[in-house]
Amino acid sequence: MKGLVPQRAIDRGLLDRGHHARIMIGIMAIMLFLTVLSAALGLGVTRAVGDLDRGFAGKLVVQLVEPDARVRDARAQALVARLNAMPGVQRVVEADRERLAALLRPWLGDSGLDPDLPMPVLIDVEVPADRVSAAIAAARSVAPDVRVDRSAAWLAPVRRFLATLGAVAIGLVLVIAAAAAGVVLLVTRAGLDTHRDTIEVLHMLGSTDHQIARLFQRRIAIDTLLGGAAGAGAALALVALLQARLAQIGFGVLGGAGLGAADWGVLALLPAAFALLATAAARMAVLRALARQL
Repeated sequence: MKGLVPQRAIDRGLLDRGHHARIMIGIMAIMLFLTVLSAALGLGVTRAVGDLDRGFAGKLVVQLVEPDARVRDARAQALVARLNAMPGVQRVVEADRERLAALLRPWLGDSGLDPDLPMPVLIDVEVPADRVSAAIAAARSVAPDVRVDRSAAWLAPVRRFLATLGAVAIGLVLVIAAAAAGVVLLVTRAGLDTHRDTIEVLHMLGSTDHQIARLFQRRIAIDTLLGGAAGAGAALALVALLQARLAQIGFGVLGGAGLGAADWGVLALLPAAFALLATAAARMAVLRALARQL
């Protein structure tokens, strides 16, 4: 008896493509727009945090303070030689004294650059991340009172902020996904209430609950894909524009926040993921509602 009613006619009668369908498509477009932007923020921040960890994990600044200039110079040479002798060392450079004096001039004036006043020695060191402790021990074996600052420690507050921002972005994606599922449930239940008589006729014609659920699933999936494609497309265009502007900056933390090929792939798959979520939510809502009617 099912063949007495054409499938497309049933589909149109059960979930019409009028005003309510346009609203559903619009809602999904807005949700996917916000979701893609939030996901792009989360992925970009994650890449920036990773670049920070890789770029600064092995960077050190060795500071030697010694009032006696001859002792200071001798220890500085010994420090540079000892650090350069370490296996895997990538960079050991003593900061230029004249440049350091020029940096101090605004605070100390010309009188602060008197040769009788001690000036600390600063040595930039870059080693593999797993050799940081060994580098610190090597520096202190030459000068026990030397001060070693980790560049990563200076940026720890920035890293924590970025990690928090990334977590907030991922949380927003989950919240929007939950809201989208809620919208699908409401739309599906409204469709069930509106077409209750039609559903009863379909039951009398021999249609099962799963067959009726598939009608809702199909229509919800189409609406979600249409709206999602529009919203995601607009969001991806905006993200591409922002990344182009970011590439023009190209320094510091912001320089590492650009998206990679894998990130773009994840963003492009979000409409399909939302369509699957909406399909599952619609199926669950229909089957539960029809089961309660029995």
